[in-house]
Amino acid sequence: MITSTLQFDRKNLSDQILLDLYKKLLKPRMIEEKMLILIRQGKVSKWFSGIGQEAISVGVTAVLHKDEYILPMHRNLGVFTGRDIPLYRLFSQWQGKANGFTKGRDRSFHFGTQEYKIIGMISHLGPQLGVADGIALANRLKDNGKVTAVFTGEGATSEGDFHEALNIAAVWDLPVLFVVENNGYGLSTPTNEQYRCENIADKGVGYGIESHIIDGNNILEVYNKLNEIVDSVRENPRPVLLEFKTFRMRGHEEASGTKYVPQKLMDMWAIKDPVDNYKNYLKEEGLLNDEEDEAIRAELKKEIDENYQLASNEEPIEALLSEELNDVYKEFIYQEVNSNNESDNVRMIDAISQGLKQSLERHENLVIMGQDIAEYGGAFKITDGFVNQFGKDRIRNTPICESAIVSTGMGLSINGYKSVIEMQFADFVSTGFNPIVNYLAKVHYRWQENADVVVRMPCGAGVQAGPFHSQTNEAWFTKTPGLKVVYPAFPYDAKGLLNTAINDPNPVMFFEHKALYRSIYQDVPKDYYTLPFGKASLLKEGNDITIITFGSGVHWALEVLEKNNINADLLDLRTLQPLDTEAIYNSVKKTGKAIVLQEDTLFGGIASDISAMIMENCFEYLDAPVKRVGSIETAIPFTKALEDQYLPKNRFESELLQLLNY
Repeated sequence: MITSTLQFDRKNLSDQILLDLYKKLLKPRMIEEKMLILIRQGKVSKWFSGIGQEAISVGVTAVLHKDEYILPMHRNLGVFTGRDIPLYRLFSQWQGKANGFTKGRDRSFHFGTQEYKIIGMISHLGPQLGVADGIALANRLKDNGKVTAVFTGEGATSEGDFHEALNIAAVWDLPVLFVVENNGYGLSTPTNEQYRCENIADKGVGYGIESHIIDGNNILEVYNKLNEIVDSVRENPRPVLLEFKTFRMRGHEEASGTKYVPQKLMDMWAIKDPVDNYKNYLKEEGLLNDEEDEAIRAELKKEIDENYQLASNEEPIEALLSEELNDVYKEFIYQEVNSNNESDNVRMIDAISQGLKQSLERHENLVIMGQDIAEYGGAFKITDGFVNQFGKDRIRNTPICESAIVSTGMGLSINGYKSVIEMQFADFVSTGFNPIVNYLAKVHYRWQENADVVVRMPCGAGVQAGPFHSQTNEAWFTKTPGLKVVYPAFPYDAKGLLNTAINDPNPVMFFEHKALYRSIYQDVPKDYYTLPFGKASLLKEGNDITIITFGSGVHWALEVLEKNNINADLLDLRTLQPLDTEAIYNSVKKTGKAIVLQEDTLFGGIASDISAMIMENCFEYLDAPVKRVGSIETAIPFTKALEDQYLPKNRFESELLQLLNY
């Protein structure tokens, strides 16, 4: 009689469930064995093996409902097969073929699919934990009793996103299973160089959440324990930290090998193989014999081989430039909403507050998140009184954790919600930079999912706030395909463009200059209206020179034009991505001279790109070199004299006059 080295307890599980779990375990193992052969044959470029860890993926997937989201990693093939994704589509994905999920734009398991409620990883690992928070938050707001499961490895628990996501989930009682596959090594770094607590599960105490340690190689322990936990979480929504003790028998990826692992450790875990041990247990129980096992394997092999051949027979993807460019953003058909004629003379800060409030009324699925935005009303009081009208479910104070909150916004979008995230100051977006530029910006291009997220960015100098509360960092984002960047200079534009940003299903970075909040007044319609992206505003018309600017630069230019009798076109860009190149080129072709003014430091700013575009497209119309004006190449100083010297406001006038006289 063959004896299992693991102790299995079937509890009250039927024979059919026991056999079904075996088939679910065996399928990813046999696919992986096929992939290892294909790698040696050079038919697949890269593979991250989960051999030895299958029981976790299979067990988690088996206990969740088909409409509950799972966020796996690149070693969780059992999640994908457990959700019954046709194998030819998986093989197509791994070969970069059209029947995959990313149109050849990303590899392995870096994809998601709403059809199967699977949201794949990005290589930065940590952000998907916050995305799970957002999906779970949407479930809580819907009060639908659903659970979300998100996978990570023991190495990624060292990332700040892990701390932030668990903290948010704890504070908000989000129904998330944080599944940590502790396989002993993050690539080659052992756990004793990753953390000093005895178990990762011990960290649950610090977050005030429930945690469990589970034998990740024992499919019945995984299945039975998770069934209890999931039923409980559906009834009493809360986060649970699950540490699965396991081991991967292959390298981090096939090229890295396992030479860094002591042979004694490899041998110890080899006898704990989750597939072989469970097979032996079923034989002991009289539920499986060699002939039946061979029949199961033959059927799976036939399915695998046939589906691999289907994918291999697909033609390679052809590169179509128009399709590549069109897929960067989700299509957004702008709906113009005109206001009535009733207006109030209000400040920019009031116009933004009105836009948020009216958008909340218009979109019942809109959630606003940020530090101190609820009862306190935000650092600038823009959301003052919102809690009384819309409640704390929709106006959410957040912990100080910009990265996970941005990821939470992504998760909300995946699960049918819109979000506006307030960075208390634009400077602080640096701690949320990764999910913005690597997740929100790329997600539609990668697998056709959109990020319905607006990030509000109170920015800019002129208020003596020093190096960490004064940056205007639009260039960080105008350079990132997939983001839209809006930068109004007037109350009317701010409200209309903000409403459009919230309507737009794509990620929008919405810059609001702090120095303009309470200094600029304008007649603004009382009711809801929208303004289109990509349309600059021609504030002054003239034939001698074109001035191109945005934000505070608009008001500096207006002062200079009022002081001097200059016959100029003054273009307020309003949106930087999309950029109104037609308005720029038409004006420059008319005037023959152009000066681009930005508040940011000059080198690497958007003024450089606009200047280059003018030189490339309007060179034969120019009567002088294109001039750029920006701040000096230092951090932003605090003292007024130093800040005045830093900013380009005073230099702009002399540069403009000099260019006119060229």
